[in-house]
Amino acid sequence: MPPCPVACYLRRLRWGKSRPGQKQTGAFRTLYRRAANNHPCETTERRMPPQRALPGSFPASAGPPPSAPTYNSRQPPPARPEVSAGGTLHFRQRRARDRAPPKMADNLPSEFDVVVIGTGLPESIIAAACARSGQRVLHVDARNYYGGNWASFSFSGLLSWIKENQKKADTNDECEDWRKLILENEEAIPLSKKDKTIQHVEDFCFGDQDSAEDVEEAGALTKLPVYGASGAEGVAQELEEECPAAECAVPEPESQGPEKATGTEPASPVEGNNTEINSENESSHSVALGESALELGKTEPAPSEIPAQEHKKITYSQIVREGRRFNIDLVSKLLYSRGLLIDLLIKSNVSRYAEFKNATRILAFREGKVEQVPCSRADVFNSRQLSMVEKRMLMKFLTFCLDYEQHPDEYQEYENSTFAQFLRTRKLTPSLQHFILHSIAMVSETDCSVLEGLQATKKFLQCLGRYGNTPFLFPLYGQGEIPQCFCRLCAVFGGIYCLRHPVQCLVVDKESGRCKAIVDHFGQRINANYFIVEDSYLSESICTNVCYRQISRAVLITDQSVLNTDSEQQVSILTVPPVDLGKPAVCVIELCSSTMTCMKDTYLVHLTCPSTKTAREDLEPVVQKLFILNMEKETENEELQKPRVLWAVYFNMRDSSGIEKNSYNGLPSNVYICSGPDSALGNDCAVKQAETIFQEMFPTEEFCPPPPNPEDIIYDEDEIASEESGVSNSPEPSTEESSNRGSTAVKKEDNEE
Repeated sequence: MPPCPVACYLRRLRWGKSRPGQKQTGAFRTLYRRAANNHPCETTERRMPPQRALPGSFPASAGPPPSAPTYNSRQPPPARPEVSAGGTLHFRQRRARDRAPPKMADNLPSEFDVVVIGTGLPESIIAAACARSGQRVLHVDARNYYGGNWASFSFSGLLSWIKENQKKADTNDECEDWRKLILENEEAIPLSKKDKTIQHVEDFCFGDQDSAEDVEEAGALTKLPVYGASGAEGVAQELEEECPAAECAVPEPESQGPEKATGTEPASPVEGNNTEINSENESSHSVALGESALELGKTEPAPSEIPAQEHKKITYSQIVREGRRFNIDLVSKLLYSRGLLIDLLIKSNVSRYAEFKNATRILAFREGKVEQVPCSRADVFNSRQLSMVEKRMLMKFLTFCLDYEQHPDEYQEYENSTFAQFLRTRKLTPSLQHFILHSIAMVSETDCSVLEGLQATKKFLQCLGRYGNTPFLFPLYGQGEIPQCFCRLCAVFGGIYCLRHPVQCLVVDKESGRCKAIVDHFGQRINANYFIVEDSYLSESICTNVCYRQISRAVLITDQSVLNTDSEQQVSILTVPPVDLGKPAVCVIELCSSTMTCMKDTYLVHLTCPSTKTAREDLEPVVQKLFILNMEKETENEELQKPRVLWAVYFNMRDSSGIEKNSYNGLPSNVYICSGPDSALGNDCAVKQAETIFQEMFPTEEFCPPPPNPEDIIYDEDEIASEESGVSNSPEPSTEESSNRGSTAVKKEDNEE
């Protein structure tokens, strides 16, 4: 398992490994010591090293070192398993330990201000905003990974997710002891234990599968199952049968969730700049690239097209072996450089937790060919695709779109027309109409009004030039990093995180009609003032009047780009217009290996559109236009330039955006529902929803204000006394950590001077 979203960051700062150029103070260490006591590693998320028998850590006859933290649980601790002479657990014993059901700590508080159920992007933003405003936050998720439907997976993690959603095992709990905790003047609203947001999951392998069954992922770790209300007893029984010691001992594995590859190489200097930029020329925000800012790929001039070259043959066994190089998003989105999410990342300083790369080119699919679209002023005048007359026509229209509000007489008579019809009246050539409609405005040809088209075009143009020649950024390691960044902020300001922590029900007071508590899977009743619930946790009885939409998704692993150039490291966005009128256009995002989402010599391709049928029926015609599916089929010369699909998955995802709260049945006034991902390219919907919910709960508080400077934090008297007496609530560091800290940590006396 990779480091949990906040653990490494806290330990690096807490034990003296500060960011370059930053001086530590005692108050600075105290801030992060406080956060460390609440971050997920100290609850149910991760087992601490002293709980394991590491090779050579201590003799088989000895117990843990005195400094090891102890954890109380509802069940008595199991007997310490036997170890081999070298202090290494046998394979079956380690596997039994790592697969054991999670235990909840006794000291989990029973009173909070806000309880958040689900770790998607809107919920994570709300949790961070609440913790930042001083609220006590508990953030739980029944899954064993962060992000929900916003998550990113390694290749093996995605295969496990596919099996889980294809199987759809019933997780209903026959034991309902939790109902005893409901008082006479209360009623319970049960929550769903079965995720029904994913449907029609189909995966296909088109590459060479020879000996793939015997191949293991490099650095593969033991997977932890998602424990709901059922299944824990069966697993525990199975573990008892597996506990007899085996003959051989192997190196100690760590528990795993879907993660970022620990062996993934960092971005090369060519792909990222360590310069300093301003978010606006007139802005006071200074965003330093690197660990603490938006790290962007170097903006390069549009490369010229080159003929397809012979590519190395990639087999399925190679994909499995390099599976940890993949970070595959369930939802495909880009960040507008002047969008709400980028502004929020900069304002809250959450941008320091993530790195970003520019989308390098905008593509168009016209007359069966893929071509690059000039969108900035420099691109337009350097383009060889457009004549001089077309360049002047395009620049004139784009200039009009930037301040169309000042010229209402030019579009008011067409307000009842579509944007496509309006473009025809501007005497633009067919190629310019196609570029503007599908690659700049990126709107529907039949359903988009004139005002919507002008607004979309203006938004695109306003985002140009802030960080590069295109309006879009992509987070390295995938979209799933963004929710985790906000979870880090919440944990730093005292939020408590518990994954694999199902919630049985909401407890509602009959007299007031307000929700007052939750009852979790472990039988603990937790009281709070406000409750944030992700839509997938709602039962069918609550959603009988809700009409959901669906999103069709496909993820492909290919061997080359859809448009070959002299540079292989391109992040491209392509809109494929519909074949039949009335059907939606398909958004295609192609990611290269420098985005840390796929292995070298491969590309990760995401296809998205609103659903009309199953995902495969909606998207396979587009896949067949752009790619070669059958590896053994003889192809014509023009087909040789198309990339080959090595592996593909199709699925439908629920779109719960835009649903009013009164559409749900019987929800208390202090319970707020967060939707899953929508079909739009950006993230504005999630940010707007999070801010709206936060302002309804705390109308006088600022939404995600900038964090305080650690240098300005002042000790209170209790903290000073505890520091001087040497008493600390944080876990004691290991011997190795202590020795490392001794060479780098700044002493309290020096800081005070």
